[in-house]
Amino acid sequence: MPTHTHLYENAVARYFEAWNAEGPDRLAKAVAEAWTPEGSYTDPLADVRGQEGIVAVISAARARFPGFAFRLAGRVDGHHDTARFSWELVSEADGSAPVAGFDVITLDTEGRIRTVLGFLDRVPAEG
Repeated sequence: MPTHTHLYENAVARYFEAWNAEGPDRLAKAVAEAWTPEGSYTDPLADVRGQEGIVAVISAARARFPGFAFRLAGRVDGHHDTARFSWELVSEADGSAPVAGFDVITLDTEGRIRTVLGFLDRVPAEG
């Protein structure tokens, strides 16, 4: 069975471009490039469909963690139309990573994200 590693890695790279986009216009463009119009994002804190909902979730996370960037932690693994990967939210000031998770994505035939199922492995205590 042939592998599509580049397809998965490209999709995940676009995913992180969206999560790290600065400004509303760049964010909307990055989400449109990464997700299908009817794409979805679900994790323990959010469940949205459509690019506008995804933009809102990313905007809220970025507002809660200014000065942080999402980074791939490990490698991307995939088969068929599905890929999985781990990530961390890293402080640009000191390199700490108070948030980490694991996502599973499904792709359309063009490599755009149809669904994201996210899991949070490490989150900061509310305070």
